[in-house]
Formats: sequence, structure tokens, C-alpha cells
Amino acid sequence: MPDFGGADLEGFRAEARDWLEANFPKTLAADLEAQQRAVQSPEPLSAEQMLWKESMGAKGWGVPTWPAAYGGGGLSPAEARVLSQEMAKLGAVNPIGGMGVSMFGPTLLEYGTEAQKLAYIPEIATGKVRWCQGFSEPGAGSDLASLQTRAEDKGDHWLVNGSKIWTSGAQYSSMIFCLVRTDTSKKHEGISFLVFSMRDPGVEVRPIKLIAGNSPFCETFFTDVRVPKENLVGPLNGGWSVAKRLLQHERSGMGGRTEDASAGPREPTVGDLAKRYVGADEQGRIADSDLRTRIIKNEIDQKALAQTVRRAAAEAKGNSGPSATTSIMKNANMDIAQTKAELTLEIMGSQGLGWDGDSFTEAELAAVRSWLSGKAGSIYGGSNEVQNNIISKRILGLPDLTQAQ
Repeated sequence: MPDFGGADLEGFRAEARDWLEANFPKTLAADLEAQQRAVQSPEPLSAEQMLWKESMGAKGWGVPTWPAAYGGGGLSPAEARVLSQEMAKLGAVNPIGGMGVSMFGPTLLEYGTEAQKLAYIPEIATGKVRWCQGFSEPGAGSDLASLQTRAEDKGDHWLVNGSKIWTSGAQYSSMIFCLVRTDTSKKHEGISFLVFSMRDPGVEVRPIKLIAGNSPFCETFFTDVRVPKENLVGPLNGGWSVAKRLLQHERSGMGGRTEDASAGPREPTVGDLAKRYVGADEQGRIADSDLRTRIIKNEIDQKALAQTVRRAAAEAKGNSGPSATTSIMKNANMDIAQTKAELTLEIMGSQGLGWDGDSFTEAELAAVRSWLSGKAGSIYGGSNEVQNNIISKRILGLPDLTQAQ
């Protein structure tokens, strides 16, 4: 593929537009939410969804800026933005995602060996393998460095014993990236980063049913799981540094999307819902002025966050990746999303209280479950309190009062 520079972005735009026109199944554009659900859903894809996923994977545009040598698109950030804009115009959603794309892949590109990159990155780039994260434990949540899952050196392999909790999508995943203790004499410096198959003997998964009615999280147990020595990512006992980098990538993804989708099909907003449920005045505005003010504030906050995310991405030089500022964006995004969910239920009134039954639409039932599920957003990926500590120490430079005492 030609190496389009900044002066020839329009040339790349034309190529991207032509390829998308030829490969994106137009019928998928009618339901953006269905496309978004399909990215993470364990349910079988439709023939058109599978065709779209295979086409994007083969092109490398599911991970457009990753190196072409490992199955990525090899595009510059500017070209990736153009691709996103052209996809939005057609109502196309990137069909390749998950933890492999948002968390493990970028981390492996930085810390992995050449053999590891060749073994794992191409299957992430094509969406063929689903990954899960083995970090939190029953006694090691916010204080993650207290983890006790052991990996003993057995000469030609590691022997892993222990358990993890809140393992998202573990019941559907083929692979796991996992923090394990390889040195019991030290805390942070005794942790290593391993990857292994969820199909290995000794791996047991138990889904956890949540208040929203689904089971996105699991308990995961390891009993004498044999892991090849070459599956160590980063240095021995250096897993904490690898994990911190991975969590930065996770929080960066939770901070909001940077794509410019302004030219694409517009999804219904909270304001649209308010006009439908609450009504509009003679000027076409939401009839309730107080509600109108709160909706506008939430939309302003969303736009401000989106601009901040774009600015942070533009300021990242030399492929340095996310910084501690992702903690600010993660907290802001969760607050905005939870406020939006609260507004949605308030607008729906009694129709926003349903759990099942024919008197509620699918959208109304989904709104209730989304509101409940969204409560976890200020906990997973590092709680708000953990992010505030990072912000105070690494960005504001405030003293550590616990050490001062």
C-alpha cells in the first residue's frame, strides 16, 4: 500500500472510500447498535457481520495503526482518522475489538519478544482470538500488588496456582494475560506477567450473575496449570511495570472515543428521548426547562471530553502511548456516562422502571440494565479513588500523606 503522507491524505481518503464502498455490507448501516454489540458479543455473527469482520481483518484496518508486519494496517494516525471519518459516513463500525485490541495488543507491541508478537498479534488483528484479563483477586482489588496467585519455576515451565475474580468474558475467552507472583519476598517487584490458554488443564471458570441480570464477569481458578517458559511477557519479576502500562491503555480506552464520526448517521440523543417522553414547547425545545438545562450540561461535558481526548492523542509524540492523564479522562467519562444513564431513566418516568413484560419496549428494558451495569464503571479499570490518587501524585505532584504520617 502507498505510504501516504500529510500532503496526500486526500489520496488515501479516496482509496479508503473506494475500498469501504466495495467491502462494507450496506445493510449493516441500518443498526449501529447491533454492529457495536457484535464486536464483543459471544453470539454467532450473521453472514454479513462475519464477512465485514473478515474483510477488515485481512486488510489490517481493524487495528489501523499497528505495524503491517504483524497484521495491522500500518497507517499513520492522520490516515487512521481519515479511515474513521469515511467509515462513519457509511455507518460502518469497526468489527474488531475487545481486550486484545484495547489492552493486551498495544502492551505486547511494547514489551513482547518478536516471537510473541508474531504468535499473538496477527490473531488479535483479525479478531480470531478473544482475550481476558487475570488481574484482580478476592484479596487484591484496589491493592492489586497484594495478589497471591503463584507461578512456580519448574525448570521448563511455570506451574500456576491461585484464583482471579471479575474476569470479564472469561467463559468465552481462549487466552488470558495474567499477573502472577514469582517472588514472595517482595511486593511489587515479585510480580510477573504471563499469558496462557483458557483451555489448558487446571483452568476453571465460574460466571458471576450481576444485578443487571447478565454475567459479564467470572471467578477463575488455576490448579497446577502448566505454562511454557516463553509465555513470560517482559522481565521476570517486572510484571508490575507491564501491568501499569496495560492499565494506562485500558483507561485510555475508557476515557472516550477519539474518532470523528460527525459525518456518520446520528444516533438518538438524550434530548431526542426527552422530546418523545416529556414533550416539546412551542419553540421545539424540551418542555421541562430544568431538565433541558441538565441535558445540555451533560452534552457539553461529552463534547469537552471528546475534545480533550483528541488533544491528548495529538500531543502524544513518538508513539509514547497513554500517560497518567488517562486517569482524569477515565473518571470524567464514567461520571458523564452515569449521569447520562440517570437522565435517561428520569426522562422515561415509569417506563424507565421496567425489568420485563410486554408493557416495556426493548429500548426501555435495555436502558434499565445499562443504568445498573454502568454503576460498575467507577470501580473497574481502577476505581475513582485509585484514579484520584494517581492524579494527585503523578499529575499534581501532591505529597503522599500516608508516608508523611
